[in-house]
Amino acid sequence: MKGPLFYSKILLFGEYGIIKDSKGLSIPYNFFKGALKSDGKPSPEALKSNEALRAFAVHLAKIQSEGVVSFDLDALDKDIAEGMYFDSSIPQGYGIGSSGALVAAVYDKYAKDKITVLENLTREKLLKLKRIFGEMESFFHGKSSGLDPLNSYLSLPILINSKDNIESTSLPSQNKEGKGAVFLLDSGITGETAPMVQIFMEKMKQEGFRNVIKDKFIKHTDACVDHFLKGDIKGLFGHVKQLSHVVLDHFKPMIPQQFHHLWKKGIESNTYYLKLCGSGGGGYILGFTEDIDRARKELEGHKLEVVYNF
Repeated sequence: MKGPLFYSKILLFGEYGIIKDSKGLSIPYNFFKGALKSDGKPSPEALKSNEALRAFAVHLAKIQSEGVVSFDLDALDKDIAEGMYFDSSIPQGYGIGSSGALVAAVYDKYAKDKITVLENLTREKLLKLKRIFGEMESFFHGKSSGLDPLNSYLSLPILINSKDNIESTSLPSQNKEGKGAVFLLDSGITGETAPMVQIFMEKMKQEGFRNVIKDKFIKHTDACVDHFLKGDIKGLFGHVKQLSHVVLDHFKPMIPQQFHHLWKKGIESNTYYLKLCGSGGGGYILGFTEDIDRARKELEGHKLEVVYNF
């Protein structure tokens, strides 16, 4: 048995901000993927994944009893008993939706009366899916917006206007010959979502930090989303630089220590600008540059993956 593939995602804009109703833009990233699988020769990873699915099934039974969504739990339990696991190349703790892809795969295979990508996806249906996915994914990191699984399930770019207003969107065409790029920078360490979100929530208790989020972070995030979707590169880079600055000044715990100087160097040289990818603390860091060759030179010794060309 091998199920359909579900891809990783990148939240280009909106990390932390969407908790407080900023705009956001999430895109599928097809470089990494996962699928539900059963075979006769499970590896140690497969056994570990099977064990995690067993615990996840208990969580799904609980949310089913609360009337959120209905699953074919008998089929799920039977498949788990027969050794089913999630075979995935998506690195965990990297901010690109490893648990989101798993949630999407399980919903796709076992949900009853599921909403499918083939039907007319009204705002109501998208919000319902997002709510279901949020409840399912909360098993993995406490509180979930449901956006990662939504992106993985639909394999479409998702525009978040506000908590209750989301829509699928299209991105400006890429210029494959262009020097401008969005890239992923590998920090080489794993991040954990829950502790980072905890730090953010603690900081939100301070009025000064709340004002920074409202007056700077959300303002620049919203502008980045608008400029990116319009293909206004000049406008985009002006706000990405400001956003990078705000993160360096106010989100230091979320930036791995050894990247503080690279972050600052990018802002000062205008060669590239870094921002958080997901909750931070490790995993990938997102980068924006108008000249990828110069950025590669400046970031020599680090692994860069281009995800979008301008």
